[in-house]
Amino acid sequence: MAANESEAAFKKDMMGKLLTMFFKDEKTKAGNDAVILMAELLNVFVVEAARRAMKQAENEDCRRVDLEHVEKILPQLMPGWPTCLDVSICGSSFPE
Repeated sequence: MAANESEAAFKKDMMGKLLTMFFKDEKTKAGNDAVILMAELLNVFVVEAARRAMKQAENEDCRRVDLEHVEKILPQLMPGWPTCLDVSICGSSFPE
């Protein structure tokens, strides 16, 4: 994955570690193509989240994006994500 000077990219080592964190068998390895694909997918996800949060901030006439704007768009990106993030009100059961 070639990144432009103005584009951030995820490090291959970090992506490999993230992938292997969820493997049940310690002997399972992530191939180079899988790591590259995961980095690209995560990059697309982050860029889309940033764009949607920016649009949300614009719709609210804000000049900068805050965490609350990101929280408002999360249900659009992650179906099943609780719309109420306050555990004291919603309870502590998150979808698995």
